[in-house]
Amino acid sequence: MPRLLRRSAAAASLLLLGAAAAQAQPRSRADCEAAYSAAWGRAGKDVPWVPTFDAVVLAMLTMAQVTPEDRVLDLGAGDGRIAITAAKPPFGARATGIEYDPELAKLAACLVQVEGLADRVRIIEGDIFKEDFGDASVVTLYLLPQVNLCVRHRLLAMKPGTRVVAHQYTMAEWKPDQSVQIQGRDVHLWVVPARVDGTWDFEDSQGTTFTIDLRQRFATLSGEITRGGVQQALLSATVHGLELRFASDAAGVAATFSGTVHGGEITGVLRTGAKARTAVGRLRGALRAAPWAEMPPGCSRYYDR
Repeated sequence: MPRLLRRSAAAASLLLLGAAAAQAQPRSRADCEAAYSAAWGRAGKDVPWVPTFDAVVLAMLTMAQVTPEDRVLDLGAGDGRIAITAAKPPFGARATGIEYDPELAKLAACLVQVEGLADRVRIIEGDIFKEDFGDASVVTLYLLPQVNLCVRHRLLAMKPGTRVVAHQYTMAEWKPDQSVQIQGRDVHLWVVPARVDGTWDFEDSQGTTFTIDLRQRFATLSGEITRGGVQQALLSATVHGLELRFASDAAGVAATFSGTVHGGEITGVLRTGAKARTAVGRLRGALRAAPWAEMPPGCSRYYDR
């Protein structure tokens, strides 16, 4: 065959292939669903696929106060609807979904392309018990109670202040910071607490010193304050992300502290009656062990497979 004819035939083949590819390119959700079958209730490795209603997705992302500065991680992404919604207005976040089922992962990736969000949403075909949670600032999940329990220690190890929002199921002793019902479905929000279980030596801006001994279980605190050699129980103490608050009785006058945890240092404002002054606390020694933040018994089977 003459060279010119060969070139013409090759060009024609490329045009035909390009036309076929353009024709096969999914343009709608219906195209994606036709290409990748995924029925509700589809059996999964640990959890069957039951999609989260759109109203519940919106409630989850709203409760977590998702913004364009956030990185959202969806565990068990299914068809990717939570990650896709997180990337759209009014949220505008970057999002990643982890999905074990290859067919569902392909469906989710197809829908990301159809929505034009490939630059903001990534779908990983992987195992939530093995994939890195990375630098996510918001984690969403709709899993079963035992699965929630067995990822709990990984969530508690994330950066304090990370928001975790779950559809329907809780995480046993780690009580939600907030719960609502949407269309008969429960939505729960947690904020990963800073670790503060230990002894903290404080000094305020007037040179007055005192010691706080805190004991922690998830976001629940108790403890004592020692001032001038006198020890008494704190009236209340809470940790919410990096925010620490406690209250005590200072010779019959209510004293409250509100501050921020910076690793081994706590800075904030101490108010006694009408007086306010800054105070800084420093950790004495090391934090106590936190068995509540460790992997619960019976969960290793998910990680050993």
